[in-house]
Amino acid sequence: MVVNHSSGILYGVSVGPGDPELITLKGLNILKTAPVVAFPAGVRGKSGIAENIISPWLNSEQIQLSLKFPYVQDENILTEAWQLAAQEVWEYLKAGQDVVFACEGDVSFYSTFTYLAQTLVQLRPGVKVETIPGVCSPLAAVSSLGLPLTVRDQRLVVLPALYTMTALETTLEQADVVVLMKVSSVYEQVWQVLKQQDLLDNAYVVEWATLPQQKIYAGLSDRPHLQLSYFSLMIVQGTS
Repeated sequence: MVVNHSSGILYGVSVGPGDPELITLKGLNILKTAPVVAFPAGVRGKSGIAENIISPWLNSEQIQLSLKFPYVQDENILTEAWQLAAQEVWEYLKAGQDVVFACEGDVSFYSTFTYLAQTLVQLRPGVKVETIPGVCSPLAAVSSLGLPLTVRDQRLVVLPALYTMTALETTLEQADVVVLMKVSSVYEQVWQVLKQQDLLDNAYVVEWATLPQQKIYAGLSDRPHLQLSYFSLMIVQGTS
């Protein structure tokens, strides 16, 4: 495989869960010096979370590239969006310009950047991609709670948004700490499972972690019908 050394580098820069100060120094330095900065487009004409996080650090000379990634499960629609975004990024890379893709949370943790980078590599073999790690949402959430995520020999399991209640029940039996990502769509079903297993007092929900509108819910026994935003997660400790 021949690498085109005249092309730019695609950097996936983790910018943290919301607080602009949670980006790493390395990520910030790359972000501030990149000629092109890309980020996921917001919805309904609003700025996206990653764009809001990085806006204090950008300057007027940088090209800002808003890339559209639909919030759907249809693989064909998603694949087309990733290919279009990869081609947009490639137009700058092939001209020798580095591109930073600002990613909410961490670039390797359930991240849009993963699909963008994989698609770009498939379309343009040999393109150089580098990633800069950062703070992911479970770590931000426990920091807001003032709790450790794990101690000693505790077993941790993270479940993404798509899981069944049967899978959850099995996980609660096997793990010591469970993180449920984007729990809003299944909260009421999860609440019932936790009630059955007498774990409601061990569960915490953090909504919009580290942002000014952050909300924390603890002691969930009297909260079977919480109306949560998309950016909410649950942490259940002492499950086994």
